[in-house]
Amino acid sequence: MLTIGSIVLGVADVRRAVAFWTEALDYVPRDEGADHWVVLVPAKGPGVQLALGLSESPVQEHPRVHLDLYAADAAEQAAEIERLLALGARSVDWDRYPEDPDFVVLADPDGNRFCVIDTSHG
Repeated sequence: MLTIGSIVLGVADVRRAVAFWTEALDYVPRDEGADHWVVLVPAKGPGVQLALGLSESPVQEHPRVHLDLYAADAAEQAAEIERLLALGARSVDWDRYPEDPDFVVLADPDGNRFCVIDTSHG
């Protein structure tokens, strides 16, 4: 049986991506890494690996695959969004929000879209 080993994001600047995602997720590099490839793992305990690979492909405005980051409630969601923006994320003018969304779309410093989800939203 196969399992997911890592989620891989293509980035234009691996060092910048490492700086953002280590702070955003409390992750650390698994190994020394290189300018073209770094695998991040949770600083404490088990969790999904996030691999950051140098890519020349343009960022997709409406990506088919993206990260969903979970917040416990609306207050935590708002606090995490502010923290991520302070780390270098940016707001995305998302044109596909439903009427009562439980998520907010942001972009990392490389432009990769991700969502911050309020998991208590009914």
